[in-house]
Amino acid sequence: MAILTHRAAAGRDGGIDAALLVLRLVLGILVLLHGISKLPPPPTPIVDMLAKANLPSALAYGVYLGEIVAPILLIVGVWTRLAAVVVAVNMVFAVLLVGTGQLFRLGEYGGYALELEAMYLFAAVALALTGAGRFSVGGRYGPLN
Repeated sequence: MAILTHRAAAGRDGGIDAALLVLRLVLGILVLLHGISKLPPPPTPIVDMLAKANLPSALAYGVYLGEIVAPILLIVGVWTRLAAVVVAVNMVFAVLLVGTGQLFRLGEYGGYALELEAMYLFAAVALALTGAGRFSVGGRYGPLN
């Protein structure tokens, strides 16, 4: 059985913290770009989709919370778990509003039809479970993470 030394544990933790930083930055930047494309308000196509689903049109403004505010929090590393949950909920709404017909289908080239949405969703779930890591404004065990 291998003995884990203090130095080995510290190195491993540093690698995990670096991986969490990469995950936070990639998810945050990519989702933020989707949010910026929906500016300026109101997000009319989303309002129309919500109306077709018999949901209140005010929910359309939640896209700014899930695709602008939460990704900025992820990038910075503040309230990371909450921000990741918001991104995950945003992705669930996106799939339910737009991708329901593709939920169990393969894409044109053989991959999962909703692979981008699935990747965003499960990356957000991973960050919600782990938190930001040491390389963040909130710190590894900070009160904001």
